[in-house]
Amino acid sequence: MPRAAQREERISLRVSAQSKAKLERAAAYADKTLTDFVVDVALEKADSVVREQEIITLTPDGWEEFQRLLLHPPKPNKRLQKAFAERRRIFRS
Repeated sequence: MPRAAQREERISLRVSAQSKAKLERAAAYADKTLTDFVVDVALEKADSVVREQEIITLTPDGWEEFQRLLLHPPKPNKRLQKAFAERRRIFRS
C-alpha cells in the first residue's frame, strides 16, 4: 500500500528557517521527502522513548529474583494490611 494512502492525520510544525534548511538537507541526503524524513525520525525517537518507559530490562539475577517473588510473594506487612483495610472502608461507604 502506498505510504500516502495511509496518511489520515495532519501535524503542523513551526521551525526556524535554519532548522527547516537542515531538515531539508538531511532529507535530501536520505533520498526522502521532507515529510517522510521528519515522520520517520520522529517515529524512531517515539519508539525509543516508549521502549525506555514501558520495557523493563533485568539482569539474570534480577530475573530470577522477580520470578521467585512472583511465585512466592512475601506476606503482607502491617502497612499493606492497613492500606487494604482503608480501601475496603472507603469503597463500602
